Amino acid sequence: MKLFYSPGSCAMSPHIVLSEAGATYTLERVDLATKTTESGQPLSAINPQDAVPVLLLGEGETLTEGAAIVQYVADRHPEAGLLPPAGTLARAKVQQWLNYIATEMHKAHVPLFKADYPQVSKDLAIASVKRAYDFVAAALADRPYLTGETFTVADAYLFTIVNWHNFIGLDLAPWPVLVAYQERIAARPAVRKAMAEEGLIAA
Repeated sequence: MKLFYSPGSCAMSPHIVLSEAGATYTLERVDLATKTTESGQPLSAINPQDAVPVLLLGEGETLTEGAAIVQYVADRHPEAGLLPPAGTLARAKVQQWLNYIATEMHKAHVPLFKADYPQVSKDLAIASVKRAYDFVAAALADRPYLTGETFTVADAYLFTIVNWHNFIGLDLAPWPVLVAYQERIAARPAVRKAMAEEGLIAA
């Protein structure tokens, strides 16, 4: 499998899951400014949506959308314990979190990365992000991971999105639970491996 990614982007979530799963994978960096891959391909030739992540499978198929990719990888490597079995309530709880992070958190951050967005849009976005941080911090107040004692694909996604506070200039200090959560996830060997492969931390 090959993951097309951009450092620190939402593609870091499937990158972490690939690492946590012990999967065999390669990486190809994408320049999001020029929308071209490291090998010179236009990103649109791989994903018509012109976005990362994209997972290229051995059969030549591609899979996009981070929430779909992480579930696919976890299902291919059930021994890693990153996702409960299909049809269980525990699985639905993880999917509930994946959907919340994608629709309420991920999208709320987007205006804050757009230089041409009006300030009023950015102010509304910051307010939405803060509400989301309040919500997930409350959920994590009595547990180490989103669904309890076990790290799942939802935690890889949440860690990735909350890590964006570094890029939007938002101090996490008002959410000490999230500070501790980010430190806990960042200390995982597989997470450190993925972040080092993206050049975000020293190898």
